[in-house]
Amino acid sequence: MVDEPGTSEAVESEEPPYPSNFYAWYCVIVLLGVYLNSFLDRQILGLIVDPMKRTMGLSDTQVGFLMGPSFAIFYTFAGLPLGWLADRVSRRWLITAGQIFWSIASVTFGLGRNYTQMISARIGVGVGEASLSPSAYSMIADLFPPHRLARALSVYGIGIFVGGGLASFVGGQFAAVYPLEEMHLLPVVGERYGWQIIFFLIALPTVPLSLLLLTLREPIRRNLAMVRDSAGNLARRRVPVPEFVQYVSANRRTVLTHGLGFSCLDFSGYGAAAWFPALMMRLHEWTPQQVGTYFGLTTMIFGPIGLFLGGYLGDLLATRGLRDSKMRVGLISCVAWLPFGLAAPLMPTGWLVFALNVPAVLISAMSWGVAPAAIQEIMPNQMRGQASAIYLLIINLIGLGLGPQVIALLTDYVFVDPLKVHFSLVCTTGAAHVLAIALLWPGLRSFRESRNYFDRWLAENSAVLRKS
Repeated sequence: MVDEPGTSEAVESEEPPYPSNFYAWYCVIVLLGVYLNSFLDRQILGLIVDPMKRTMGLSDTQVGFLMGPSFAIFYTFAGLPLGWLADRVSRRWLITAGQIFWSIASVTFGLGRNYTQMISARIGVGVGEASLSPSAYSMIADLFPPHRLARALSVYGIGIFVGGGLASFVGGQFAAVYPLEEMHLLPVVGERYGWQIIFFLIALPTVPLSLLLLTLREPIRRNLAMVRDSAGNLARRRVPVPEFVQYVSANRRTVLTHGLGFSCLDFSGYGAAAWFPALMMRLHEWTPQQVGTYFGLTTMIFGPIGLFLGGYLGDLLATRGLRDSKMRVGLISCVAWLPFGLAAPLMPTGWLVFALNVPAVLISAMSWGVAPAAIQEIMPNQMRGQASAIYLLIINLIGLGLGPQVIALLTDYVFVDPLKVHFSLVCTTGAAHVLAIALLWPGLRSFRESRNYFDRWLAENSAVLRKS
């Protein structure tokens, strides 16, 4: 139905019921599969740092740029127009097109013969993957009532850890059969290094996942501002960009403390994921297969446990009346991580590093599901795609864009020794967590104020008001 100008009056209406529990979780699982596929592309680079450096003649700083800014800058800024589209067009088609695009770019990375071609391909991966999360967050928020949303988004967030862990695990097993620094002859494409072939393999799930996406129905959008048009029909009220900007400005303290606070945690998480494999291979002489197996399994097992724990705790606190429950879980995980995360890189043996990394991974994972869930709680439906894009812009520019790069710069130019990468890890991740605490603690109050602002806005702009 075509929306009419804003002269129409806000009206009362009944929202349709949520879809069945089975179908809602089916949608989450399909979206999880796509998210998992996206993290195969992102995280596989951490395992092949040294083989790629030696065969292509790269420095830590150049590799850090491949893992961070070349992907993150375009991923975040492409997310803004794609988030705008997610508020207006079919979200499942947007995700499908993006997945096909980033898989083609991943194959192109494996075909690259120089640094410039590799950067261009990483940019393509970033642009394609930018279509996913703004649309997925918005879809999931339309499938579940507020008191179940944190758990649903935590399940979706498992893709971060299962995808990253699977990338390490599969890459490690592949390295045991096809040495990463040796040339292998393939049909059509000719000779390629073992590490390049991995990028052909991780593009294979795209076809079945795209077919599964087509089985999903576009969810009914909820928490909409509605108007009565000139013919007396009920219609969705469009929210123009200036009104969105005004809404964000009114909640700027929450947007900044939430975005910057969680981006500091992402800075630490992405940086550690990128350079922990190199630490283990350089300082403790672990093989790529060992690193891929043990750290891959750690991430795949304990990351999801942490996500479930964070989502469960967020929903539990919400049922007890804490309207800042999602932000509070992020703060709790941030503080609890410090003794394990700071000690792990400094341990004298690889097995002690591994042992302390297990609780560090579990605790850090607690924040990854509640962070996007918090955004959904303070944004009207018509703004969720754009708001999610801004959230992803902040956390990925700082977290994904700077985390791997800053660690590489410290290693190359401050410690001036590849064998001191563990000191770079401790300095960057420790500082990031201290700053996150300083942001999230005062952010609790501003988040509660934004929850109240959301309730008032929805009451004024639509007759449909569902309070969580």
